[in-house]
Amino acid sequence: MAQRARFASSSSAGAGSLSAEATSIKELPGDEAHDVVFESKYGLRSITLNRPKKLNSLNSSMIRKIVPRMVEWEKSDMANVVLLKGAGEKALCAGGDVTALAQANLESPDGWKKSAEYFGLEYKLDHYIATYKKPYIAFMDGITMGGGVGLSIHAPFRIATEKTVFAMPETTIGFFPDVGASFFLPRMNGSVGTYLALTSERLTGPNVFYSGVATHYLHSTSLPDLEARLSELQFRDQDSLRDRLALINATLEEFSTGLPYDQPMQISGEIRKAIDRCFSKDTVGDLMAALKEERGATEEWAQKQLATLQKRSPTAVHVTLKQMRVSGGWDIAETFQREHQIATQFMKHPDFSEGVTALLVRKEKPKWQPESLNAITDSEKVSQPFFKYDAGQQLELFTDRTYSEYPFPELGVPSEKEIQRIVENSPESLTPAQLEKKVVLSRQGRQGVAEVVKEIVERKTDVDEDGKVRWLSSDLATPSKL
Repeated sequence: MAQRARFASSSSAGAGSLSAEATSIKELPGDEAHDVVFESKYGLRSITLNRPKKLNSLNSSMIRKIVPRMVEWEKSDMANVVLLKGAGEKALCAGGDVTALAQANLESPDGWKKSAEYFGLEYKLDHYIATYKKPYIAFMDGITMGGGVGLSIHAPFRIATEKTVFAMPETTIGFFPDVGASFFLPRMNGSVGTYLALTSERLTGPNVFYSGVATHYLHSTSLPDLEARLSELQFRDQDSLRDRLALINATLEEFSTGLPYDQPMQISGEIRKAIDRCFSKDTVGDLMAALKEERGATEEWAQKQLATLQKRSPTAVHVTLKQMRVSGGWDIAETFQREHQIATQFMKHPDFSEGVTALLVRKEKPKWQPESLNAITDSEKVSQPFFKYDAGQQLELFTDRTYSEYPFPELGVPSEKEIQRIVENSPESLTPAQLEKKVVLSRQGRQGVAEVVKEIVERKTDVDEDGKVRWLSSDLATPSKL
């Protein structure tokens, strides 16, 4: 798909070219009342997902409330910052209301159409958030999975707390990592994105930050004061979006409370190296074989991954691995358009409805079709139908904005690619200490950045006879796309 107009980063508050649907969408009869709460305080506009008894799971009713407000705020000179948060103590958003979708699929032969329509609406909102022209902040305070990731992961600011639990659990229920996962997972370091996609591994608290999923880590008790401070921020008319984001970034640093000393980096050391060795493979068979070959410190970990993969939907595992290999070149608009067609195919496939109803309703082991990874002898035959793209059925997004890389990577933790560029392009060779200092200064001394740099330097570099850092050229892992 041809590259379209890039994301505008100017200070213009105008909504740009929004579709007629975006400007006319409204609540429908039967939509739940008060499932989203909106507040305005000075320049801050907040969205509170308000279904705490269902862990703020997302549905169409909520989306139809959120879109008009975001459109209104994007046009308004009075709205400076948009904040997303969840009601209750447990979750930002635990995902989409998949039980309702599975029920729709099973009600009639064409019930899948209603589910596909929901995903279309969800992805339109996710894309709108990803290309929004106003500063957007997500408080990932609590469970943030599936649909909740779509509402937060593409934001320039993603705040993790001690209560954050992040995962993409889709293969568990016979689905694939969606909501823009085709864009953000391949851009994680090495093969970490593939590992998270296939295994549904959970990241908690500071590890959501260390991995780059979150841009900042704050204690949950500081969030109310931060919210009050954000409401007081004032921008000049001539400030660009980047200028405004820089001011917000400085404000977030004021509320830094330190990373917990008793929660070390979860994906590091020998396991981090094993992830790149095993999850860099291009076929499920090769990946499983690599896991079986692990010995020593990583053997127990590898056996756990093998057992985990055997529990997942075999179709979803094959589709997801192919997704991780082909989607890295999609721009952000193409990502959601292609994911919509993949999701539609899954709504027609029995594994999604079986996985959801077995695990969440019947509370039993799903009966997959095919029944196991061993039953699949031709991976391409299983996965290829999900990637047949019909331009005539292309999802019409709310806006034509797009980009090929996240526009503000400097707001997050440093990536392997960033550190590699510094090592290879610095006018003067650097010692490990000088490299660490340089990167930490680029993040204004943000807590936790030094730990991230040290892990990457230890794993990806060595030093020459003068004690200067050299980037290791041989790398078995899939390279980060950042």
